[in-house]
Amino acid sequence: MKRNGSRNCLNRRSRFGSRERDWLREDVKRGCVYLYGADTTTATTTTTTSSSSSSSSSSSDLHLVLCTVETPASEICAGEGRESLYLQLHGDLVRRLEPTERPLQIVYDYLSRLGFDDPVRIQEEATNPDLGCMIRFYGEKPCHMDRLDRILLSGIYNVRKGKTQLHKWAERLVVLCGTCLIVSSVKDCQTGKMHILPLVGGKIEEVKRRQYSLAFSSAGAQAQTYHVSFETLAEYQRWQRQASKVVSQRISTVDLSCYSLEEVPEHLFYSQDITYLNLRHNFMQLERPGGLDTLYKFSQLKGLNLSHNKLGLFPILLCEISTLTELNLSCNGFHDLPSQIGNLLNLQTLCLDGNFLTTLPEELGNLQQLSSLGISFNNFSQIPEVYEKLTMLDRVVMAGNCLEVLNLGVLNRMNHIKHVDLRMNHLKTMVIENLEGNKHITHVDLRDNRLTDLDLSSLCSLEQLHCGRNQLRELTLSGFSLRTLYASSNRLTAVNVYPVPSLLTFLDLSRNLLECVPDWACEAKKIEVLDVSYNLLTEVPVRILSSLSLRKLMLGHNHVQNLPTLVEHIPLEVLDLQHNALTRLPDTLFSKALNKLNKLEQLEELNLSGNKLKTIPTTIANCKRLHTLVAHSNNISIFPEILQLPQIQFVDLSCNDLTEILIPEALPATLQDLDLTGNTNLVLEHKTLDIFSHITTLKIDQKPLPTTDSTVTSTFWSHGLAEMAGQRNKLCVSALAMDSFAEGVGAVYGMFDGDRNEELPRLLQCTMADVLLEEVQQSTNDTVFMANTFLVSHRKLGMAGQKLGSSALLCYIRPDTADPASSFSLTVANVGTCQAVLCRGGKPVPLSKVFSLEQDPEEAQRVKDQKAIITEDNKVNGVTCCTRMLGCTYLYPWILPKPHISSTPLTIQDELLILGNKALWEHLSYTEAVNAVRHVQDPLAAAKKLCTLAQSYGCQDNVGAMVVYLNIGEEGCTCEMNGLTLPGPVGFASTTTIKDAPKPATPSSSSGIASEFSSEMSTSEVSSEVGSTASDEHNAGGLDTALLPRPERRCSLHPTPTSGLFQRQPSSATFSSNQSDNGLDSDDDQPVEGVITNGSKVEVEVDIHCCRGRDLENSPPLIESSPTLCSEEHARGSCFGIRRQNSVNSGMLLPMSKDRMELQKSPSTSCLYGKKLSNGSIVPLEDSLNLIEVATEVPKRKTGYFAAPTQMEPEDQFVVPHDLEEEVKEQMKQHQDSRLEPEPHEEDRTEPPEEFDTAL
Repeated sequence: MKRNGSRNCLNRRSRFGSRERDWLREDVKRGCVYLYGADTTTATTTTTTSSSSSSSSSSSDLHLVLCTVETPASEICAGEGRESLYLQLHGDLVRRLEPTERPLQIVYDYLSRLGFDDPVRIQEEATNPDLGCMIRFYGEKPCHMDRLDRILLSGIYNVRKGKTQLHKWAERLVVLCGTCLIVSSVKDCQTGKMHILPLVGGKIEEVKRRQYSLAFSSAGAQAQTYHVSFETLAEYQRWQRQASKVVSQRISTVDLSCYSLEEVPEHLFYSQDITYLNLRHNFMQLERPGGLDTLYKFSQLKGLNLSHNKLGLFPILLCEISTLTELNLSCNGFHDLPSQIGNLLNLQTLCLDGNFLTTLPEELGNLQQLSSLGISFNNFSQIPEVYEKLTMLDRVVMAGNCLEVLNLGVLNRMNHIKHVDLRMNHLKTMVIENLEGNKHITHVDLRDNRLTDLDLSSLCSLEQLHCGRNQLRELTLSGFSLRTLYASSNRLTAVNVYPVPSLLTFLDLSRNLLECVPDWACEAKKIEVLDVSYNLLTEVPVRILSSLSLRKLMLGHNHVQNLPTLVEHIPLEVLDLQHNALTRLPDTLFSKALNKLNKLEQLEELNLSGNKLKTIPTTIANCKRLHTLVAHSNNISIFPEILQLPQIQFVDLSCNDLTEILIPEALPATLQDLDLTGNTNLVLEHKTLDIFSHITTLKIDQKPLPTTDSTVTSTFWSHGLAEMAGQRNKLCVSALAMDSFAEGVGAVYGMFDGDRNEELPRLLQCTMADVLLEEVQQSTNDTVFMANTFLVSHRKLGMAGQKLGSSALLCYIRPDTADPASSFSLTVANVGTCQAVLCRGGKPVPLSKVFSLEQDPEEAQRVKDQKAIITEDNKVNGVTCCTRMLGCTYLYPWILPKPHISSTPLTIQDELLILGNKALWEHLSYTEAVNAVRHVQDPLAAAKKLCTLAQSYGCQDNVGAMVVYLNIGEEGCTCEMNGLTLPGPVGFASTTTIKDAPKPATPSSSSGIASEFSSEMSTSEVSSEVGSTASDEHNAGGLDTALLPRPERRCSLHPTPTSGLFQRQPSSATFSSNQSDNGLDSDDDQPVEGVITNGSKVEVEVDIHCCRGRDLENSPPLIESSPTLCSEEHARGSCFGIRRQNSVNSGMLLPMSKDRMELQKSPSTSCLYGKKLSNGSIVPLEDSLNLIEVATEVPKRKTGYFAAPTQMEPEDQFVVPHDLEEEVKEQMKQHQDSRLEPEPHEEDRTEPPEEFDTAL
């Protein structure tokens, strides 16, 4: 193997060894190409058994070729003995490489466009065989039998002509291609006589007297018949299946799309009756024996589809097919059209979408029969003048071009144009050449432009206008013929329509800045649907609620405080008032009108969610047609009288203040869904539940069940996950949650939404964490390892990711090494529509970016520049609205897997993190989601609440939510940092110098340091034992182990920088007591003051850590204390307060400032700041999972054990035996005296090592 790095350095290998890797490392421009296909030797050798063939396929069908980015395909072919190389992308079409193309450079460019930036990483990825699912090279063109059958079937069979048995069976060559059956002699198959049998409209029958035989008959009075006898059942079925498709046609159509064809099959030209030929998505060539230049041979061809063939140049010989009436040449990279196109005088439909055209030739005006011309997604900067000559056209379809000015004068000169589609252009301004009105344009589509003001009052005949997703502030229209107006997602403050649109039926003004409903809308006599949601409305006009034509009124997400009183009966069917400021509804809203009809007699759906209602009027019982009532998130305390309505189906009264429900004797049989969750004071009796048993879906709050698994994996975060399928029959949302990741120093959370497929979310859920772990070990740059995680996961999807796609969101919490002031950092990466929102100080902080055509103009422009076809529903090629996803590789380069990445250091103000899929954020705003779960203690309940809210707002799709509660702060640090020496498993270092002390003593109660006990046990591990005692030998062993060398202890806030591993060093603390009836020792009348007793034996493995206190800003007040301050000497020690957390970190130690310290009656109680906590008692499940909240200072005893009588009270105290009482009191007195000693001078002050002398 050559090592000079020249482009001639080629070598074929069957595997990748160390020598090859060394050669690659010398230059990033070197690499390898995996070549698929049968080996030259094995291709000509016939194996005797199928097993030997399959066993050798792995070695013969795949081998690698070492080359450089400068190596052309011709050089690789010469070295491999091949004629050509073939390229296949995403398991789809196979294209022949030109001799000058460079395979390795193609691979590197492909990886670069996916998102890989590092040349070394690109070189490494190119050597991965798994890349073959996305890009693959073949030494021979692969052939698929099913595709070949659709193109051409041929074989030598026994054939008999005619229906009678006068003719004999003879061996003939039979070919089924296109629409004909061709029968010819075996010897003279090319030059001899051929019998061509047209099959369109004919029939195919089974010959019963002969096995595996078919009778092919043509159509017409002089129909001919050929009997063909096949040898095997498989052949018989293949021919019958393909011939049946041809016979069933009524028009001679041949579909050869997506077959990687370079030329038309030779036998197809015998089918002279072909009228429609589909060659879409191939690689048709111009100058080949069966290329495009030979299509003129089809004398009856009327329709031809050559889209997506990457022709580059217009095939001029197509202009000689004068019979063409329909021609599709979209997505071929044309920059101009030849003048000869004017020869196609019979052409009626011409599609040129997705090219690079800037002008149209004048000769195109000769096509007077042309009625449809598509030039969307080209590079036109103005409307072509040739439209004026094409009088048969009634539409200007120019979506996705480069128009910046809307010139109404040009449209006025085209009297035949009625529909104008200019969506997704760059329109900013509008020009009116004269005041002459336009009476012929009826439909205008201006969506997704940059218009700020729009005046179309000159379009007198305008019936429908789409102008959503612009930047409009003011809109002026003519109302003579206006029927439909879509103007959502703008900045409208005024909409002027004159005269009043008497024909208007649909009006959408949602997501604007309107402060009132336009007067002309109130006067429209035929309006049926009015949507003014997401505006700034404060009142509802009486005229709107008095409309006799209005069927649907959408007023949600405004600032409406009250509704006007209805006087007359109105035919309103749907009323949406969600998320306003309503405190009450008019009492007469549902009562009867003057004409003795109910005012809202036809009301079917009522949405009152997100208001401040306390009651719903009892007159709602008059709405006999009401089938849906949604009134969640109010203050309703009385259940409305809706269970007597005959057609009621769906009732949502969740998140209210209901206390009881008055149930009639019989519930309506139509009731299907009743949601009562979130009503904390509601108690349902068994009798009520029995009555509700027939309801299909009953949602009520479940009582929390006790659990025996109380292990807390992390004191810094905990999560809850909820997923709901909605009205779909499968769940296509998956989530990833790992509270302990990378040896316990971080956490990973993810959300994956497959939209309509469930396979990819499951694959990503299983593999993405492992990929992240590998990438973290290779790079410390969060942008690099997160991007590579997504790109590698995209590759690992394999064949499943070729046609399927998924949105993905990944959140990684890790120790922050870049910012010393922060303990953890959060890195978020996403593609698609899944989003993450951080709650910081009660405010939402979005961390993700939505990659969709509607919400990301930059991505939409990128897709447009790459000539993708964006349909009217804003989907790339009609498939997905996302521009970046994992999977969907067949939509490359429009859909990419490169993620958006953001990193932020976590602070003590960060409360929680919310992860959700598209359906969640479509129905919930960031602020509402954060406010809904901030004060919910259980993260699982919080996640369920978010999903329930989304469903209450009308979400019918899959919805997923994950809530991660954060408890980030430096007070959680429990490691040896900043010069603080921590104890070993049992022994401790000393803080004061003790004379003649060769060994460390046990912790002292006067050390001023409280130890944090983080329990790692379940409730089942706690036992109460009577009369248990312990030996003194345990303490001696513990002191010996203190002398052994140990590594520096680190917590998850500050992992060890050298090894990168998080290791716990558990210690065993045992508390025992003797039995007593009165809770005191037999020799004690009163417990020692300040000593807390414990009546049960607790054996628990815990982490014993100490850290130096620091003053924190904005720390919450823990106790009410007097201004007494600690002395300076003791202030140098660590002063901690106790903060109780909810179910995550009970007993967290908080640093306390000096003015918060108060000396209590004894040092023990002073350390607890006046709050007695039981040591070892079992706390309620809803309070905490940590059973030991704090280790307080305890009396010194040589044995290291505490003996106390059994005491079952939760706030009991430790009792010291009588023989040790004096010793304990003496130590406490010395401790108090030491605090009164004068402070030493600054120069005499030294930092003595800390000493602990308790039994722990």
